[in-house]
Amino acid sequence: MNTGMKNKLKLSINSQKVLEKRYLKRDKEGNATETPEDLFSRVSYAIADGDLKFGATESDRDKTAQKFYNMITDFYFMPNSPTLMNAGRELGQLSACFVLPVEDSLEGIFETIKNTALIHKSGGGTGFSFSRLRPKNDVVRSTMGVSSGPVSFMEVFNAATEAVKQGGTRRGANMGILRVDHPDILDFIDCKSDITKLNNFNISVALTDKFMEAVKTNSDYDLIHPNTKKSVAKLNAKKVFDLIVKHAWQTGEPGIVFIDRINKDNPTPKIGEIESTNPCGEVPLLPYEACNLGSINLGLMVKETGDGLVVDYDKLKEVVYTAIHFLDNVITVNNYPLPEISKMVQDNRKIGLGVMGWADLLMKLGIGYNTQEGTKLAGQIMEFIDYHSKVKSVELSKERGRFNNFEGSIYDNENYLYNKYKGKSQGLITDDDWQGLDEEIKKYGIRNATTTCIAPTGTISMIANCSGGIEPLFSLVFMRNIMDGTELIEANDVFGDYAKERGFYSEKLMKQILKDGTIMHNDDVPNEAKKIFVTAHDISPYWHVKMQSAFQLHTDNAVSKTVNFEENATLNDIEDAYILAYNENLKGITVYRNNSRLTQPMNLEKKDTPKIEEFVSNENQVDREDERKCPECGSIINMAEGCFVCPNCGFSGCS
Repeated sequence: MNTGMKNKLKLSINSQKVLEKRYLKRDKEGNATETPEDLFSRVSYAIADGDLKFGATESDRDKTAQKFYNMITDFYFMPNSPTLMNAGRELGQLSACFVLPVEDSLEGIFETIKNTALIHKSGGGTGFSFSRLRPKNDVVRSTMGVSSGPVSFMEVFNAATEAVKQGGTRRGANMGILRVDHPDILDFIDCKSDITKLNNFNISVALTDKFMEAVKTNSDYDLIHPNTKKSVAKLNAKKVFDLIVKHAWQTGEPGIVFIDRINKDNPTPKIGEIESTNPCGEVPLLPYEACNLGSINLGLMVKETGDGLVVDYDKLKEVVYTAIHFLDNVITVNNYPLPEISKMVQDNRKIGLGVMGWADLLMKLGIGYNTQEGTKLAGQIMEFIDYHSKVKSVELSKERGRFNNFEGSIYDNENYLYNKYKGKSQGLITDDDWQGLDEEIKKYGIRNATTTCIAPTGTISMIANCSGGIEPLFSLVFMRNIMDGTELIEANDVFGDYAKERGFYSEKLMKQILKDGTIMHNDDVPNEAKKIFVTAHDISPYWHVKMQSAFQLHTDNAVSKTVNFEENATLNDIEDAYILAYNENLKGITVYRNNSRLTQPMNLEKKDTPKIEEFVSNENQVDREDERKCPECGSIINMAEGCFVCPNCGFSGCS
């Protein structure tokens, strides 16, 4: 390993703690045996080794490793956690996201549980659709017994997950999905009303276009037996929809995915239908697929001009090209936990380049999150990333070959990208650009079936010291615990600098903002600052959804985003957000109403709110060694699960 590539990193206190606790190699006594510089060097060389399989010399590999190292240590880009943890180590499993099939047989179910354990042990999270399982009380002909149904088997998966510690670094996370037309859908919607149960699962209902049309007309829809494909009963769609809304109002779950929208963008429809996603919902995958993710820190994609800071698109393009190279190499050097996964991943080569630091960028540019200017910029930047990610993928296809399942894929259609984006230019990439890219794909193919995805980023945004994913900040001011037990009030760096430059910074003001959770009603803060420095609960659900929509248009996979609601939000407010999400062509949506989980730390003052009686108190205490601070609001949460939803602010991420 070339030790000459190392330079002294400028790490925040949080970054150092996260790296030391969860990422650095350790000896048998638990002592760190590498520095953060060693870690990033190890990862850069391990991933650059992928070039050697395509004719690169060792000298070429070293240059590539240096580019990767510079990109990561400048905090321009971070790969997903398993890549940081395992690249260049014996385990070598680098993917965060997997989907496994759940077949309607006892043998198939327990084969999947075994495979799930292997994936969790290697550091990955898993998604499942339980829609193929026969409903409860259905006769099992081989034994003449009766089926216990999908929810019962989810409890078995949950128990198995609890027993497996992921690679010594994080506990397994699961996504459980059931189609809205499954006969057991009512049981599924209710399965997490007791929040002490299925604690290793996020759950989402797969809504179909047919169901959503029935909601609009307040009509009945068919429940379909998964084996016979025949209708076995009918339910009123609006009543089922209202039940989903009610439970989401109570606890934030279930989420919803629009499964027909997802399959409309399925890049390889001839290989199979997408039924499930990864634990945070941003990666729809076929059975046995995995996806390798990484995120660009948009907060650093800026440059100074005579008129102030602007987006540095030249730097952004360079980082996109290097990041796509990095992620494609991850597929090449990855050590997959199952041969079926290895084949499927290498046949489709899905990668997901996303962003973090979005809130930081908006604040630096003086743009409000909840504005048309903000959503327009989101569309422009994501279109730019999407286009150039595919330009680089075509370059790699010229050198290394197109993905194996290219024939019959969406890219095998003439002018696919042009037809998809015609007339929807966000201002930087033109229709002619997309048409030219189609022509290149026709000649050379494309290396990756997907290139873009918006993940929640969790701890990698803590390492990069930036805001998570495309979320707004939860708070501008927070308490930091110092090692000697004292607490300091700290302001977000951008806000703190802004307040000092304009002369309204004071400790008294910061304490007041910490108490209020917002600057909107503070007379000591200029109105201009109030437009720029909005936080999650200052933003209406409408603008949360519109921002997610702006990013989704040019994202191949899906967008992980929490739509935050004030505690006094009504059921109708949640319903309106769901309908807006459907009308805005989102692939899924997760909502979170402040203080809707009784066990959360109450960082914001409680407001009068309507009550629903089915709340269940969670008496479980978190495992102290697995306590972490939420990267958004600083609340203590249990991050033992690989992926989590903060019970205070609703921020979702992977630890």
